[in-house]
Amino acid sequence: MLNIKSSWKNWQLLTEQGRHIWAFKPTSNDIDAHLQNVEQITEHEIAQFAEDFKFDKTLNPNSADQVFRHRAINAQFKEFSGPIPQAESPEAQKIVDGLVKGINYFSALQSKDGHWPGDYGGPLFLLPGILIASYISETPFPKAHREMMKLYLFNHQNSDSGWGMHIEGDSTMFGTVMQYVSLRILGVGKDDERMVKASAWIKANGGATGIPSWGKFYLSVLNLYHWEGFNSLFPEMWLFPKWLPVHPWRYWCHTRMVYLPMAYCYAERISVPVNDLILSLREELYTEDFATIDWSKQRNALCEKDRYTTPSGVLKWMNFFTNNYEKFAWTWLRKKAIAFILRYLNAEDAQTDYVDIGPVNKAINSICIWHAYGKDSAQFKKHVARWYDYLWVAEDGMKMSGYNGSQLWDVAFATRAMLESDLGKLFPETIANSYRFIDYCQIKAEHPTHAEFFRHPMIGSWPFSTPENGWPVADCTAEGLSATLAIHQSGLLTPVINTQRIEQAVDIILSYQNADGGWATYELQRAPKWLEKLNPSEVFADIMIDYSWTECTAACVIALIEIQEIYPDYKNDKIRQAIIAGLEFILKQQKPDGSWYGGWAVCFTYATWFAVEAIAKSKGKQYIEDGVIADSTSKACKFLVSKQKQDGGWGETFESCSKLVYTEASTSQVVNTAWALLALMAADFSEKRVIRAGTDLLLSRQTPLGDWPQESISGVFNYNCMITYANYRNSFPIWALSRYHRQSTQK
Repeated sequence: MLNIKSSWKNWQLLTEQGRHIWAFKPTSNDIDAHLQNVEQITEHEIAQFAEDFKFDKTLNPNSADQVFRHRAINAQFKEFSGPIPQAESPEAQKIVDGLVKGINYFSALQSKDGHWPGDYGGPLFLLPGILIASYISETPFPKAHREMMKLYLFNHQNSDSGWGMHIEGDSTMFGTVMQYVSLRILGVGKDDERMVKASAWIKANGGATGIPSWGKFYLSVLNLYHWEGFNSLFPEMWLFPKWLPVHPWRYWCHTRMVYLPMAYCYAERISVPVNDLILSLREELYTEDFATIDWSKQRNALCEKDRYTTPSGVLKWMNFFTNNYEKFAWTWLRKKAIAFILRYLNAEDAQTDYVDIGPVNKAINSICIWHAYGKDSAQFKKHVARWYDYLWVAEDGMKMSGYNGSQLWDVAFATRAMLESDLGKLFPETIANSYRFIDYCQIKAEHPTHAEFFRHPMIGSWPFSTPENGWPVADCTAEGLSATLAIHQSGLLTPVINTQRIEQAVDIILSYQNADGGWATYELQRAPKWLEKLNPSEVFADIMIDYSWTECTAACVIALIEIQEIYPDYKNDKIRQAIIAGLEFILKQQKPDGSWYGGWAVCFTYATWFAVEAIAKSKGKQYIEDGVIADSTSKACKFLVSKQKQDGGWGETFESCSKLVYTEASTSQVVNTAWALLALMAADFSEKRVIRAGTDLLLSRQTPLGDWPQESISGVFNYNCMITYANYRNSFPIWALSRYHRQSTQK
């Protein structure tokens, strides 16, 4: 049905309860068996890789997930055989036909366990981390994987021979040095023409001394930079009294869990032994003789192409203190700090079944555990097995995902999209599979060490990916709950998630609400905003604390409003107060032009949809005055209409996120268009021609099978790094068309 290139056929996605592993010529569907018995690859197959995974990023840096989708469609796709409802007009019938076709196609991509696998790549600094862990521990990936990684890295080299921090970004020192070093680790010679040009880019821009601090860290581990040139991570900070406002337990969890293993590596001054590759790289990366570099003067050196945030005076003062402390650090206190950090690392591994919270700390944790216990230890072997959970194969090669997937998140959105109208009921098996996965993912037990190691309670919550990941999120819990309620309300199946578990989910959502009325991500906000002055990253903004976000807040408010409608007797007053505070927070975030800034996707269309969805859902329920609702949604609609393109669609680029100003894409994007349409329809916008033009755009982009094209990147984190959500191109157009159909048939 779809053309699968010969090399693609040798790669198979093995899945089990949300876990997915890309296997080269597996002999069975058993993940553990495959990891213990990896197939060999021939020189002919390597040559075929180079042909079949050619990728022209100048056309679109985003892969279309063709390796997975082509295999899944060829194996599982069937034309919809049920009766298609007949609409009253040809125009309405187009919506019905497109919607049925879209759901039918997307259903074919659903795995047997109920989730939708998909590409979650985009950041280019992730794969280097795991390759460095592999190199330092002398635990190489199989040959097939290494060849695919090379292809991926070269496929995303920019025209100036550098690499960006993400696949759509301009070249930076961080991106370029990390990819260059990775390719050398993978066996690419320094005389390769592409490498010669990349080395020239690095030197023309000042050399690797100007790499940001995260790059300085990785280079130090590789003995390509001196730890003396790295600002102290002051491991003793983890021994501070918990009540101090600068104790790391108050950091945003991703920051906490990255700087924790970094502190261990820094305290132990981990570095690989010098060898021929290291000696050569020292010449390839620097503009001066490595032995003559004054490392203490490089601590704050930064290539201007990488600068996104400027270190504060407070951070500079702290660095002055901690760097001088290193000259006389007490050995007994340093050992005590290292022991605590190692206990914490072991707890994180146990709490997440060695998946860890994300790819950066996954890589650095692996280095720490290798150093502490050895290559042959049970702990390190468990780490290595989980490396493969983060790898993804697409037509641009093998990449490292920004998480071990976006499983629960995608299932919740897809389920709600399909059930927005009655047409979703034409696919009961798809909904039943989704429900089974949602049921499996709800977290039903607490970690024994959650209190000792600063974790928020979790019973009743849902994670972003899988329960093994072990890190529940506020809005993922809200989306999981909303999807559960939608399935229950559909009447398609007998509920398994009972009232007690629903109430547990509500209680967790309530426990996440911050004092400002909003919701953050993983935890309550634990420190004031001034802690951001200690942000040492240079390339990310607002990473020090867990901020309340419009999207997270809206998702939680929507779920709580739904609970009040379906379970009016459960904690009515408390839930009502939480909803009011949440709505007030959302209203305060609205910009004068009527928009909201999106912190987790691109960008203003995304957050504006979430905000309008929550505000409009409160209409007539006396949470806030209907006049306030009308004014806010009117301004939002005016903003969205002002951004509609001539073809009826909407489109933003990732620069909306990094520059904090709406940045127009050259063409409409189906994902942005769907978000804008959902917002306008939630607000009951009166100019239906505007909405119809948007739906026409969605239908015009739909493929004959029911898919939509992969266009520009749509996800973001920390303002400045973009990430792919391959399934957004299906779930959100389906949702928008489904809402249009429902509203059209109700009137």
